[in-house]
Amino acid sequence: MRGGMGNMQNMMKQVQKMQKKMAEAQEQLGEEKIEGTAGGGMVTVVVTGHKEVVDVQIKPEAVDPDDVEMLQDLVLAAVNDALKKADELSNNTMGQFTKGLNLPF
Repeated sequence: MRGGMGNMQNMMKQVQKMQKKMAEAQEQLGEEKIEGTAGGGMVTVVVTGHKEVVDVQIKPEAVDPDDVEMLQDLVLAAVNDALKKADELSNNTMGQFTKGLNLPF
């Protein structure tokens, strides 16, 4: 019985260590800056690894008062591009903690 308690304590220490590493990885994700673009760089959107938009840049030649819809589409495409890249970064970063665990999501 004694060995079982020692194994349980050891396992709990391992879990706590993993939780700490996961928290650190999450914090680092928030500091990452991911850039999405559209229209060949006419619109650029920057998001953090936590999917917070922190910058939007629009080149003057992308602004056509007679075609506002095109600009809206470019902004939307750049945001979606940045968010997709943020998802990929998050999956790559956080996936190391769940690899092989077969968790239901």
